[in-house]
Amino acid sequence: MFREEVEAFMRQFQLDLVRDLENCDGGATFQKDEWQHEQGGGGISRIIENGNVLEKGGVNFSAVQGELSPSFLKMLQMPDPKFFATGVSVVMHPHSPMVPITHMNVRYFEAGDGTAWFGGGIDLTPIYVDVKQAREFHQAMKEVCDKHHPSYYPEFKKWADDYFFNEHRKETRGVGGIFFDRLMATDEISLEQRFAFVRDVAYAFAPFYTSIINQNRDLPYHERQKQWQLIRRGRYVEFNLVYDRGTKFGLLTNGRIESILMSLPTHASWVYNHQPEPGSAEEKTLAYLKKDIDWINIA
Repeated sequence: MFREEVEAFMRQFQLDLVRDLENCDGGATFQKDEWQHEQGGGGISRIIENGNVLEKGGVNFSAVQGELSPSFLKMLQMPDPKFFATGVSVVMHPHSPMVPITHMNVRYFEAGDGTAWFGGGIDLTPIYVDVKQAREFHQAMKEVCDKHHPSYYPEFKKWADDYFFNEHRKETRGVGGIFFDRLMATDEISLEQRFAFVRDVAYAFAPFYTSIINQNRDLPYHERQKQWQLIRRGRYVEFNLVYDRGTKFGLLTNGRIESILMSLPTHASWVYNHQPEPGSAEEKTLAYLKKDIDWINIA
């Protein structure tokens, strides 16, 4: 069955990504934590802490099934309460403020009546925006999208700008990336073709992120930059607890709380009415945290 094929892919992708990230970090290994969902299925959380580069990170696999609550069913506009969902979710919080936070996930959802779709995306949250690296990241996302459909990158890039946005702060979480949801079969694109795209998105993640780690891991930093990192992590926490759909889905389906909240950093900070110094690198980064920047062609 198709769902078994997708689940098998997600399981293998988790293993491959953990291997690549461990090799890059070079100092710690992911700890394996298996869990069961109360309605059916379960998952494997793989968590890394106190590595050479990664202060905390998670690569989580899940394949769960059950029935959605009436309120959640209405929110998702689903015709059938029964569901199956599988995917891999990734968040990395490095020690150094010079290495960006990153998030990615790929997921598959199937309703009891057979309605099915894919979702996912990759986004980058630098503590200090490096325009060259942001451009290279978006170019990599465009290449994986263009391989499958010319509309994907502009559509999914805008979707990421709109989704990864702290409305109460009027700022994007980082430099965006791509985000997509409810990619169903259409007259033009089959579900198998959607799956091929999702596979390529998944395997595009490790090459670009480990490259950025290796470019930035030895850059010097001082205490002011570390404090700025903690403040930006606080904004990351705000988004994940207020807006993130994956967090809400996990909580509303009685998911495992440790796996759901693995996306949060070990340390973060909220400084009352913090304002960066005029002309500082921190102020310049804030100027880039807005929607609709053409990162590929930015000067």
